[in-house]
Formats: sequence, C-alpha cells, structure tokens
Amino acid sequence: MKRAMILCAGFGSRLGKLSEQWPKPLLPMLNVPILEWGISHLAKSGIKDIVINLHHKAELFKEVIGDGSRLGVRVQYSHEKEILGTGGGLKKALPLLDPEGKDEPFLSINGKLIFELDVKKLSKSFDPKSLGMMVVRRVPDALTWGAVDVDESMRVKNILGEGQYMFCGAHVIRPSVVRQFPDGEACTVRQGYLPWIQDGGRVDAFEHKAGYFAEHSTPKRYLQGNIDLLREQVFLNRPVLKSYPPLQMGKGSKIVEPVFLGQGVSIGEGCTLGPSVILGNNVVVASDSKIENAVVWADSRIEGNNGDSILTPSINMDATLD
Repeated sequence: MKRAMILCAGFGSRLGKLSEQWPKPLLPMLNVPILEWGISHLAKSGIKDIVINLHHKAELFKEVIGDGSRLGVRVQYSHEKEILGTGGGLKKALPLLDPEGKDEPFLSINGKLIFELDVKKLSKSFDPKSLGMMVVRRVPDALTWGAVDVDESMRVKNILGEGQYMFCGAHVIRPSVVRQFPDGEACTVRQGYLPWIQDGGRVDAFEHKAGYFAEHSTPKRYLQGNIDLLREQVFLNRPVLKSYPPLQMGKGSKIVEPVFLGQGVSIGEGCTLGPSVILGNNVVVASDSKIENAVVWADSRIEGNNGDSILTPSINMDATLD
C-alpha cells in the first residue's frame, strides 16, 4: 500500500469542552498530537502519501500538520462542508486517493487512534478479491464496541451482532469498492460492509494480536492513554519525544516519576509533581501545589491539589480513573 486516509472530520463531542479547544486528533499525547503519532507510524511503515478529511476546526490541522513535510510525508486535505461519515468521507476523497485510476488498495484509519498496527503484514494479507479487510481485536467486551463475528478462515460473518472481536477503526479497501457507498453521508459499516455481507459479499478480517492500541474518545480514555504512553517503554515508530528539566524549581519541591515535562515549566516552592503527570510547554505550577495522574496543556497554571484531571488554560476537567 502506498496511501492512507486518516479520518479527522468528527466533532469529538464525548470529550466535552476539550474538543471545543482542539479537535480530537490534535489533542496532545506526551505533548505530541495524537495525529502525529499516527502519521509517524505510517511513515515508518512505508506509507508516505496521506489524505486527511476535515470539518471541525479544520484550520488547526493545517497549522499543526501542514503539508506533512516536517514528518516525512505528503499530506493532502479533503474538506467536508457537512460531515459525511466514515464511508462518505472516503468517497469524497477518491480523487486524492486514486488520482491515476489504478484502483490500488489503501488504508483507512481513524484519527483518534494510537495504534501499533503491523501495516506491512496487513498489506500482504489483503486479498483484492475481497470487498475489504477489517482490522479486529479479540476483546472480552466486544458487544460494547459493536461486535464482529468471523469464521475459522477469518472471513467476517456479521457485524454489530454477536462476536468476540471489535473493529479497530482501520481497514484496507479499494477505490472501486468505495464508489459503491451511497452518495452523501454514509457509514463504512452500516451502509457498506454489513449490507454487503448480508448479500453474500466477502469481507475479510485481520487480527491485531499484539502491540499497543488505544482510542481517545472520552476524557477518561484520553487521560489513561497519556499515562499508559508515559509508562510504556517500547512503542513502534513513535514520534520524537523529549522531556525537559524544569526552567525553575522552587525550594522543597519534588518530582515523583514518571513525569513528562515540556519546555519552560516553572515550579514554585513546596510542590509535589507525580507520579503520572504530563505538563505541556510553559506551564506554571504555583507554590504548595500537588498534582498526580494528570495531563496539563501548554500555557496552563496549576494551583492547589489536582488528581485524575485534565487541565487547560481555561478548564479543569475531572477524568477520574478506576
């Protein structure tokens, strides 16, 4: 595969006020946007031509990601005046995904994911005789995610019914199949794979058995994802990450690892930071503050005791972890 489309047009409504400030794919994970983690992984897996669909706060993507050259890829954008869904978004972007009309398969993946997907193995596993290949994971709560049922040959039998697998939000598909989606808004599953399977069509499954996978649709998952990556020692194809020493650190303050600090962090006297704290650039920690299990965005100010929280310059959001 040479191309991928990263789906980034959604509102991220389950994130509440967080997505009013940044669209979900641009939320910082260890001070690097979720989307940049995905692009880094794709680039180092051999995919250098990427299309991103946009709607909510579209201008911010161009400010942060630009044309992709900084990340070693070419990024093109597909703007949606109205959100078209996972299938409709792919159909609108076909001129960018299949410019030469060669009908070459491409990867579609959700922009909210940080996913250690074996892209090369997935590409080799794809059979062009199938309508598509869905990436799935075996999970105990598959019904919660919309279960995928497969047979012994990993052919999909049903979706959104009984099953032991969840759809990971990534799949391989060909442009000629995308053209079969209805015009306008369409869901890849509900208006595509599900009715096609019911009509006897072939859709395959690729099982993601090992490696990191996380999606970040809620404050709790977003906070947990940051903490997991902070504690994770190995991740394939991660972007460049750097934690800095504090610019200032007052008397009697201490850092309890693991902690990740952006540039220009100032810490007052008598503070305790950590464990499991990620501070963005230019964060100010007022004297006698305590913070643990938290993500703090750039240019924020911390005061008092904070735990299981996401702090931005304008909000302090509870994201209590189990």
